[in-house]
Amino acid sequence: MDHTPADWQNAEPLVDRAAPMIDPFGRAVTYLRVSVTDRCDFRCTYCMAENMTFLPKKDLLTLEELDRLCSAFIAKGVRKLRLTGGEPLVRKNIMHLVRGLSRHIGSGLDELTLTTNGSQLARNAAELADCGVRRINVSIDTLDPVKFKTITRWGELDKVMDGIRAAQAAGIHVKLNAVALKDFNEHEIPELMRFAHGEGMDLTLIETMPMGETDEDRTDQYLPLSLVRQRLEEQFTLDDIPYRTGGPARYVEVRETGGRLGFITPLTHNFCESCNRVRLTCTGTLYMCLGQDDAADLRTALRASDDDAYLSAAIDEAISRKPKGHDFIIDRNHRKPAVARHMSVTGG
Repeated sequence: MDHTPADWQNAEPLVDRAAPMIDPFGRAVTYLRVSVTDRCDFRCTYCMAENMTFLPKKDLLTLEELDRLCSAFIAKGVRKLRLTGGEPLVRKNIMHLVRGLSRHIGSGLDELTLTTNGSQLARNAAELADCGVRRINVSIDTLDPVKFKTITRWGELDKVMDGIRAAQAAGIHVKLNAVALKDFNEHEIPELMRFAHGEGMDLTLIETMPMGETDEDRTDQYLPLSLVRQRLEEQFTLDDIPYRTGGPARYVEVRETGGRLGFITPLTHNFCESCNRVRLTCTGTLYMCLGQDDAADLRTALRASDDDAYLSAAIDEAISRKPKGHDFIIDRNHRKPAVARHMSVTGG
């Protein structure tokens, strides 16, 4: 059960680094995404079913255990740590974990950040900034309040906008993420881009990924970003730039707006050759690839011993199984997800 701040929050950062994590294909793993909960206060149609069955709370790692696991990864070379969900800010006492992990910033960890739907951001933005969070990603697929309600099922656009404004007021740089969906928001993308750039925010477009049953047919939602870029180039001048944030997005600069636009293309142009990421779930399961089912149980190693050397060995074994790439395809014949687990389990 989660509890209030304790000694683990005030522990010294781990500065004695173990051997770096190098996968079988020579890629250094320096980026850890941690799903702190599979729960969410939205039910986005491309992400989960409306009547989701979530994990029993007793199965979740405690905040102390999440801190210990994250700290072990930082000691092994992780430089960027992103908290995700579900919606990370609905996890009880989540700010205690954020504050605890912030002790590593500048002592091994370059960046602590999170991806959020923005619903809880207005009340947490100031504390996030105080904990050293300098950048966040906010997911928003449309600026139309009615359509926003439709795509999220439960979300309210006004609350998200309030959260974005609160984050900016706190000095946090906001990047917007939008899933490109055929026949839903494909013609709104120029407007969304102008809005983001006009407010000093980057925008990243993402292809829908075939993960988990969602009550929707994503084969009909799939919109290749190659087509989106082609359409945008009829109105805008897009210049490829080497800008990177540590994730998979490839960026262009839009001359007419002066802002950056990112493309995450797991299907039309995968980014596996440079993958530096692994994903940890709230139950202690490590997925070495978003698009594969192979996983490692770190919870057992975590609870088997207080000796971090044991946990470190378990992490090494998992990294040794990181695959070369994912198997995402859009199957128009069987119309089944390529991966059975929902996006909310591993946080994208």
